[in-house]
Parts: sequence; structure tokens; C-alpha cells
Amino acid sequence: MSTPVIKAAAFTGYQKFIIFLLAFLQFTVVLDFVILSPLGDTLMKSLDMTTSQFGSVVSAYAFSAGTAGILAAGFADRFDRKKMLLFFYIGFLIGTAFCGFSNSYWMLFSARIFTGLFGGVITAISMAIITDLFVINQRGRVMGFVQMAFAVSQILGIPAGLYLANHLGWESSFFMIVILGLIVGVAVVFKMKPIREHLLIQEKKNAFSHLIKTLSNKKYQTGFLAIAFLSIGGFMLMPFSSAFLINNINITEAELPLVFLFTGLSTIIVMPIIGKLSDKFNKFYVFAIGSVLTIIMAIIYTSLTPAPLWLVVVINMILFMGIMGRAIPANTLNTAIPEKEDRGAYMSITSSMQQMAGGIGALIAGAIVVQPTKTSPLENYDTMGIVVGVITLVCIYFVYRVSRMTKKAQKDTSEVEAATEKVVEAA
Repeated sequence: MSTPVIKAAAFTGYQKFIIFLLAFLQFTVVLDFVILSPLGDTLMKSLDMTTSQFGSVVSAYAFSAGTAGILAAGFADRFDRKKMLLFFYIGFLIGTAFCGFSNSYWMLFSARIFTGLFGGVITAISMAIITDLFVINQRGRVMGFVQMAFAVSQILGIPAGLYLANHLGWESSFFMIVILGLIVGVAVVFKMKPIREHLLIQEKKNAFSHLIKTLSNKKYQTGFLAIAFLSIGGFMLMPFSSAFLINNINITEAELPLVFLFTGLSTIIVMPIIGKLSDKFNKFYVFAIGSVLTIIMAIIYTSLTPAPLWLVVVINMILFMGIMGRAIPANTLNTAIPEKEDRGAYMSITSSMQQMAGGIGALIAGAIVVQPTKTSPLENYDTMGIVVGVITLVCIYFVYRVSRMTKKAQKDTSEVEAATEKVVEAA
């Protein structure tokens, strides 16, 4: 039986502005995290860090972000989403500035914790805004564009950050993010409308009760697990990618920006396509195809030996196509799970699970990967490819369950709407 094609709803002018604004905002948040990977080799040498310590720096952000998401979940649906977004974004920019002023492992470690406390909640608020302002058959395209922030960070952010790092020091990369973030903050203040509809249907419960209610919902728990397993694999591969490319594959520091540039160009082309496919066809099927591609390419990538630049670029491009092919449909399906009054709390907890799972992944990667000296090849990196493959298979199972729940919810909603229509017609 052929998969039905679903007509996608058009966007209003204001919705287009919100998509652009959230994409730009997400770009700064994503860049703050992903810039650590290409700077990894420089940071380990400049601040005299071991692979284990660098893994801790990466996971410090993840664990603090996860903790903040849990703590904020009880309050997430009790405030105007615009005000929530501004509060956490300002804290994120302050933390990023502190990262730029760091001059030791412990100072950077502390700065990443502070940044994570605010940055980890921003994505959850953004997802809640998307769920509030866009219907389910628009969200695949919205996710595709907003998550293009990752691709743009590869194309523009990382090469620009590396250029500044090579000429002005690695600290300048973080200061660049702060300057861009200030532009975003001004746009949010003056152009975004308040988002308060969810406040009209809130129950008279305290924040802790709201948190417990959301955490104990069995339907929601499946979504939490799906997103957690979706995240852990990516966090395992990312922290040591630059060190792997430089010390194992013999890519030079001058060539490194090209790897990220071409990888980003490929994903920025592919992501809107994946978003459209997710809106038109079965989202789980799109996710499953992306997952199979990710498993194959992760094993190939982590097993690479010294290779020409063009081959490394091609393999990276295909790998990230698979990763984006998973992320967009899975996150779109996940937005359909929570009830309207629980969206902020659900997205906060989801973000927390995502961050904490990523933190665990980074710690595991730091424990698996060994680098005897600062310039020697990384050892055991190929083991991570196998681990990522296994985790991806587990993720497929949970996303399948989310897909089934989403279909049932949509069917129930359609039946209620049809019954209401008949009653109105009879009257």
C-alpha cells in the first residue's frame, strides 16, 4: 500500500519571521557547543588537558543543561514563552563570554557549567514555541529550517571561529558568538510577540506537581527515551572529531575548516528536503532510512586511516546527511506527544534527557578514546563507531513507538472533529 501524501499548510509572514529568528538564535546556541570540537586539539594543547578532561568539559555543559531543564520544567508553562526565552538567552550569552575569558581547565570547566544552566533550556523553549505556533503538518519544514542552524554553524560559524582562533586566539571564537547573540536578543525584544495562550488552560498546581505529573506520564516517558538515545551517539563522535582528523587522518589545521565547510554545505541543502519529506510522507520511514545510513557511515568514518582530503569530506557529508535524516523526523514526531498545557514542561524535560544523554556519551567517549601524547594518533576511536551503531538500533525501536502514539493521537483528534462537525450540522 502506498504512503499517503499529506497537503502541507502554507506559512504566514509572521511565521516566516519566527522561523528565521529561531534559526538564527539556534545557530548561536549550536555554535557555542560545536565550536568545542574543532577547537578540541588547540584547547587540549593550550590548556594542557587530557582526552578525559576534554570529555569532562564537553559533558559539563550537557549535565548542567540537563539539570536546568528538569528544574525549569515545572515553571516552563507558567510564563510568557518570550520572557522565558529572553531570560535564559541572556544568561547563556554571559556564560559564553566567561568561556572566552578562561585561562585554565578548571575555569573553562566552570564556565561551561554556567553556560549550560541557561543554554540547555533555550532549545526546549524554542521547541515549545514551534509547537504553539505551527500545526503538525508544518513542523517538519520548520524543524528542517531551524535545525539548519547546525549546517550554517559548519559553513560559516566554525570556519570563521577557526580563522579568528588562528589569528586572535581561541578565546575570540566565543566572543564572536556573544556579539551575534546580542543581535538576536534585540530582535526578540522588539519583534517577537508575547506567547501566552498556554497560560489560559493551566491547572491550579504548583511547579513541583506539574513536573511530577509530566515525568510520570508513561506516554511522555517513551518520548524522553527516544530523544535521549537519538542524542547519545552524536555526542560520542563530536568531541574528538578534530583531534581524530588531525592526528589519525593527517588533515592539517589549514584543511580542517574545509571539512566543516563542505559538510555544512551538504547538510544545508539536504535539511529542507528532509523537512519536506517528513511533512509529506511517513515520518518514521524517513527516520529509519536516515538511521541505517548513519550506522553504516559511522562505522566507516571511525575506521578511517590516513586518506586524501576529498574522501574525508565525502564521507563526512554522507554521515551528516544520515544524522540529519534522523533528527528532523524524530524531533517532529516528538512535538506531537505532549498536551498543550504540558508542552513547555515536556520540551524542557526532553531537552534535559537529550543533554544528559549527550553528557554520558561524551564521558564514555573520553573513557574509550586514548591519546598517549599530545600529537600521537587517537586509539580505540573505531570502537565508538560500533557503539554508535548499537545505540542507533535501540533508538529506532523507541521512535517507532513514538510514531505509533502520534498516529493514534491524530486519529482520535480527527474522530472528535468529525463528530463535532456532525453535531453542528444537525443543529
